[in-house]
Amino acid sequence: MPNLASPWLEKQRHLIDFTLASLGRRKTKNLGLLVAYALLVFVLASLALFTNALRTEATFVLAGSPEVILQRMVAGRHDLIPPGYLDKIGRIRGVQKKEGRLWGYYYDPVVNANYTFMARPAEEVASGTIMVGATLARARGLAAGNVISFRSYSGKLFAFKVASVLSPDSELLSADLVLVSEADFRAFFEYPAGHYTDIALSVANPLEVRNIAAKLAEALPDSRPILREEVLRTYQSVFDWREGIVLTVLSGAILAFVILAWEKASGLSAEEKREIGILKAIGWETGDVIRMKLWEGLLISLTAFLLGFVGAYIHVFHFGAPIFEPVLKGWAVLYPRFTLVPAVDGLQIATLFFFTVFPYTAAVLVPIWRAAITDPDAVMR
Repeated sequence: MPNLASPWLEKQRHLIDFTLASLGRRKTKNLGLLVAYALLVFVLASLALFTNALRTEATFVLAGSPEVILQRMVAGRHDLIPPGYLDKIGRIRGVQKKEGRLWGYYYDPVVNANYTFMARPAEEVASGTIMVGATLARARGLAAGNVISFRSYSGKLFAFKVASVLSPDSELLSADLVLVSEADFRAFFEYPAGHYTDIALSVANPLEVRNIAAKLAEALPDSRPILREEVLRTYQSVFDWREGIVLTVLSGAILAFVILAWEKASGLSAEEKREIGILKAIGWETGDVIRMKLWEGLLISLTAFLLGFVGAYIHVFHFGAPIFEPVLKGWAVLYPRFTLVPAVDGLQIATLFFFTVFPYTAAVLVPIWRAAITDPDAVMR
């Protein structure tokens, strides 16, 4: 049985060979367009990959956080949880665990940064010792066995021995973290006995989280339940907002490229018109000319997309996206060092591919069709 696809494939191969030769004859002009095209894809792909990786990282980090955090509000502000508040919650169906938490911020004038102090049980952190995050340890030059002093807000000086430095693998969460025993925390911040910063609740069924939050708000009118999904949604909104800022700043450059690409694709130079006239004169059909120019548009746009996307992938996941990192990651005096795990959203890439490849390829159709149906003598003149 004869292979009917072979003649068609052979014809396309010859068209591609001719198209590559034609592009080579105008290599300076096409190379400039290709570089500008690839840079546009590089910028847009870097933004898409970086923000998606940050969203994925935030989702992963928050996966282990409590489903509900309960705060007590006084005059619209976060206040301490008084004694007996945990008992007021009572036994709510679906709540696996409820725990009063102790945490707060401490400003260290040595590095001009805020630390997050958090109390842990005595079996995890012994009295008189602390565990510190890797970023804080680097900033203060700390190692296990060192002694560090902090002056409390009441003016008293407290000395702590560093029991250990937290693993760098958790640096995104523990960059500025100082873990102390509950007794040391209450003494340092002069927290009254029985009071807590907030209450963390673990819920067995994720589908019941909102119902439990509603019950808490009804039973305790002065409370504010904060759901994990709300925190995650806030992070997503922040990343979307920062991505929008970068796109707005780059909108002028993007618009300039769009105009350049459209002008290049929708207009034919005298040399290109003459080439089309010669091809028509030697027997090329109108469809062959159109297919040849479509291959030209596809080759340029596909090559630019691949170069830009691969460059963006290397830029984001191997070099940490230094161009966009200050805007998209935010800033802090104690900034954690962490490597983004490669995360590619197929829908994002497909959307980027559609809006960068197809418009340029489609833009060549009208001028090529007009030139291809014109009499060869008129075109060459």
